[in-house]
Amino acid sequence: MNSTDPETTDVLIRTPAADMDEETPLLKRRLTSSESKINNSKLFLAVFAAVLGNFNFGYSLVYSSPVLPKLQSPDANPRLRMDTNQAAWFGSIYTLGAAAGGLGAMLLNDMIGRKLSIMMSAVPSTIGYMLMGGAVDLWMLHLGRFLTGIAGGMTAASIPVYISEISHKAVRGALGSCPQITAVFGALALYSLGLVVPWRWLAVAGEVPAVLMVLLLVFMPRSPRRLLSQGRVQQAEKALRWLRGKHYDINIELSAIQHSINTQGKASWSQLVTPVYYKPIIISVVMRFLQQMTGITPILVYLEPIFSKSKVSLKSGYEAAIVGAVRLFSVAIAAFLMDKAGRKALLYTSSMLMFLSTLTLTIVSHTTACPPGPVPYNLTVSLDYSSHSDTGATAAGLIPLISTIVFIFGYAMGWGPITWLLMSEVLPLVARGVASGLCVAVSWFTAFMLTHAFTHMVDRIGLWVPYLCFTVVCVLCLLFNAVCIPETRGRSLEEIENYFRTGRTFTINRSLPTVESS
Repeated sequence: MNSTDPETTDVLIRTPAADMDEETPLLKRRLTSSESKINNSKLFLAVFAAVLGNFNFGYSLVYSSPVLPKLQSPDANPRLRMDTNQAAWFGSIYTLGAAAGGLGAMLLNDMIGRKLSIMMSAVPSTIGYMLMGGAVDLWMLHLGRFLTGIAGGMTAASIPVYISEISHKAVRGALGSCPQITAVFGALALYSLGLVVPWRWLAVAGEVPAVLMVLLLVFMPRSPRRLLSQGRVQQAEKALRWLRGKHYDINIELSAIQHSINTQGKASWSQLVTPVYYKPIIISVVMRFLQQMTGITPILVYLEPIFSKSKVSLKSGYEAAIVGAVRLFSVAIAAFLMDKAGRKALLYTSSMLMFLSTLTLTIVSHTTACPPGPVPYNLTVSLDYSSHSDTGATAAGLIPLISTIVFIFGYAMGWGPITWLLMSEVLPLVARGVASGLCVAVSWFTAFMLTHAFTHMVDRIGLWVPYLCFTVVCVLCLLFNAVCIPETRGRSLEEIENYFRTGRTFTINRSLPTVESS
């Protein structure tokens, strides 16, 4: 089949005028009968293989949380012991690596494709964990953390795009939240293992999911959209048939994808200033910027030291594991509701929960007395000024824990998974590889500056100042969601592209040039 032939395209996607008016979404009648024959088992397998990279991403992101207290203790190896500044770099250099990985993915996504970009991330990840596991000097710890950050940035830019392009719209919302779910599961695994496993063995364990990911992805197909954009029609047909099952009629979906590619063509620099390109790119970049400005990365990276500063009364490490479990539970809820409640409703709920929790944390932190003595607080040392065993001190210690749990719950319900999903949905196909890398780079540069500044800010002023900033950002998240973010629930990628092409209209009507050709 020649998908670029106007007459062939017209046969595949034209419906009689009696059966279709201008308000009827294109392909609706034909897709309904064929979608019932879809077999999703192989699609789920491909998604599972890809999101193992996100498991590793979540694991490596929070690696510093249980490790920093050990490297700050008096019993630590003198060559590895860290002061406040070194600990700030160890916590934040991961995000700098992630930004570099996102920039690298801008090139790799279009040079070698989404699947191979994901597989390539295993190289810096494995080397980084080897350096940290066998570290004999501080530079090995910092370099290893930076390399695992590069791997995290590569997977963050490539995996959501790969999943969105191999999924169909009936399950794309749920599958689009899988990267966030597995990242949360990876963080929970790290928190849990940190209770019983020495920090060097935590690095060794981190190599396992990266290796398994590569072994599985070898047998998975490439993105059909990517293949069609390269003119490799037969490989695209084979990949789509493998993903949808042998009883699914792939011709309709292939024709719709080809129509989208033909409509977009090649994007030049002059075209990037048109709304169809710059609007979804700006929305995606701002979403990722606001996502990081909520404070999620420094809170996760310094979770155990923050709880120590907040006088949480639980044993060190257990509160982090509890937060990790809550985070996993809330992301699972988001995945269930993604295609039922819609993206915008979950983002509203997420913003409100984060606002209320950070406001509470601001008030509690501002009213908490500073520890006595002239020695400034060291964020990475577990201070014991909760030695008061009275009920009031215990109750006061639970408020920061509960508020943090609510914050994590709110973030993981909306601004965590949905920003990744929306990024992969709204970005135009012709610029998706480069734009997703740009979004990840902006996200992690923001995270680096915030995470590095967080340690020094808390050390000099206290927790209430960054918490107050996070509260203001949550208000901005509410406003941005209300004004700028479109509802993409139940929409195909082609309909979402049409939304930006035509100006807030999802419906693909017969006035499109390809449909009217004869």
